[in-house]
Formats: sequence, structure tokens, C-alpha cells
Amino acid sequence: MANFDHLNALLNDFVKTGPAGCSCAVAKEGKILYEGYFGQADAETGRPITDDSVFRLFSMTKVIVCTAAMLLFERGKFLLDDPLEEYLPEYREAKVFVTRPNGTVVVEPTKHPILVKHAFSMAIGLPYPVLDMPTAHEMAKVKTRLSEEHGKYDLLTEVRAMGSVPLAFEPGSHWLYGYGHDVVAALIQIISGKRVGDFLAEELFAPLEMESTGYRFRGDIRERLVRCYSRNNDGTLSSSEFGGEEHHEPDALYESGGSGLLGTLKDYLTFSQILANGGQHRGQRIIGRKTIDLMRQNQLDDTQIHDFQNSYLAGYGYGLGVRTLMSTAKGHSNGSLGEFGWTGALGTYLSVDPSEGLSMVYMHQLNPNLERYHHLRVRAVVNGCL
Repeated sequence: MANFDHLNALLNDFVKTGPAGCSCAVAKEGKILYEGYFGQADAETGRPITDDSVFRLFSMTKVIVCTAAMLLFERGKFLLDDPLEEYLPEYREAKVFVTRPNGTVVVEPTKHPILVKHAFSMAIGLPYPVLDMPTAHEMAKVKTRLSEEHGKYDLLTEVRAMGSVPLAFEPGSHWLYGYGHDVVAALIQIISGKRVGDFLAEELFAPLEMESTGYRFRGDIRERLVRCYSRNNDGTLSSSEFGGEEHHEPDALYESGGSGLLGTLKDYLTFSQILANGGQHRGQRIIGRKTIDLMRQNQLDDTQIHDFQNSYLAGYGYGLGVRTLMSTAKGHSNGSLGEFGWTGALGTYLSVDPSEGLSMVYMHQLNPNLERYHHLRVRAVVNGCL
């Protein structure tokens, strides 16, 4: 059987050949079983990774935002099969790019409305603007226009403007990673009447005492931020800039649903434990157990599963903002069916196993993140300790 000595050894090896530093924590039924910090947060100054180190969460923001949105669902504020246009009328006359048999690309009205659940499950047909496809190109034009018109602007302004962009496919027909959770964040703002960051702070961060988590630099968070590096072919490290830093400034307006949060390992571990243990924190119910079960229920059909899976996500389906393990054999995983979580672009990783009351969080800041190499090894060793 593996033990946490093996995890220590693994993480020590990581910082020799991969990230400059990393951290990992494991908790079960509210008790921390393991906590480890390795290497450096800043290789130039020698500042070490500690429990105060702040990481860019990138797409692990999605799990927090979708959980917050599901608080509104379980309060009866929306239904998953509601047409999105009921909340965002800009999407009422949605269009879609269609490729004709002769290769000609045309724009046509969608045959079916966009549903709220399509935004949660990445079946909305809006990618990120950086992709090389017609919908992404049009989204990039919208962002450029908004910047020229407004300078700084908030997410809701952008999501409304994206309603004019033709989708990549008929709503619900495929899976495509991208902008869906930004739409979910816009729903939070519309339904709650609060900025996304304020809603997260009031409903999750304050009751969970996640004091170092949020969208903006405040206090000493800027000084505690872990630097991002790339590992060169000769084994040396080079500082690697990653976009979006301007949105952390105190005067920024934009709060993405798909990325943008900053936080510590222990803050995220606390959040992960409510998902692992029926929605409760120190006897206080934050979210319903059955709501969490719905979030981790696979939403994809066979076509969408084909769009979704790769060697890193083998054995998984996709729920409402999270991957969910459907086959331990296909996933080459010693975890449990129904284990769920997600990943961030610079190497943050979440795994939640409600059947064990277990959650693990791993964080580094490496570009490229080499997620398959690092995360699946952490998963194997931690599950081997049970």
C-alpha cells in the first residue's frame, strides 16, 4: 500500500524536473490527513512555497462558480432546462455556423433554444476566443470592440454582447470547452443582483473562512503570489508570463466565471471538503447533498463524450462544471466511481470523492502545466493511501 511518505517523495521529485514549487493537501470527513509544501514560490528570491502561498486558480474557478450558481438553483431561482433567453434576452434569436456539403460556411438560426444547462455542461457552442474557428474569431472581435468602446468593462456587458455571435454548433449537440461558465457567472449576477465576486464572498468565502480567495489583489496577496515558470530543455527555469493579470488589480471590473480567482491551497481544500461531505462545514449546511450529486452526474451523450475525452480525461464524463469518473478501468484510476473535480491552466488540480468523504487539492504554476504527468500520479498515490 502507498503511504504519504511516497507522496512526499513524489512531490520532491516534481520540483527537481517540473515546477519550481508545488503543494498538496488531502482531507477526509473534515480532517486534514496530509499537507505538504515543496520548492519555491519565487526561484529568483528563494521565497518558498508555504501554506500562505497564493496561486492563480484559472479554471478551478469554474467549480466554485458553478457551485455558487447551484445555490440559486436549489433556492428555486432557475431551472436547468429553462431557455437561456429568459435571463439573457440577447440570446433569443441565436444563430449557428453551418458548413454545407460543398464546404461553404453559412449562418442560420438555431433549431432549438439554448438552455441554461448547456452553459453549465459546455454544450452551448461558445469556445474561448483564442481558438481558430469562426465562432472564436467573432468572439475575439466582440472583445476588441468592447475594449475600444469602454476600456474596462464587466463580465455581464461582455456576455450580453456575445449573444450576437453565431454558435459553433446546435445547442446541446456537442461538447466544446470554453465560455459556458462565464455565461453561468452572468446568470449569478442577473439573478442575485450582485457582482459575482460579492456573491461568492458572501455565500462561500465568508462562511468557509476562505480569507485569501478572490479576484483582486488586496492586503499582501500580491506579495504572496506564486510565480509561473517554464522548464527549459536544459533543466533550468524561465519566468513565464500568463495573461489576465490586469483583472487582479484593485480597480478592475471584469470577474470571469471560467477563471480569474486567486487562492491558497488550504482555502481550496476547505471548499473541496463541503463537496466531499454532503455540503456541510462545521455543522453549517452550505449546499444540499443532492445538489452536489446532481453536479457530478454525467450530462454528456455518446457524441459529446467523444468530443470530451482524451488521455488525461479517460474514463470521465462531464457534469455541471466538473468532470466525473464513470469507469475506473477506462480511466486507469484507483479512485471511486463518481469522483469529480477539475483542473486549472497552470497546474492546479481538484479531486473529490464523496463515497470516502475525501478531497485532494494539488497546486503548481507551470507553463505548460504537464497535467497528465503530475496530476494522475498524485491521484494514484493519494488513493493508494486509503
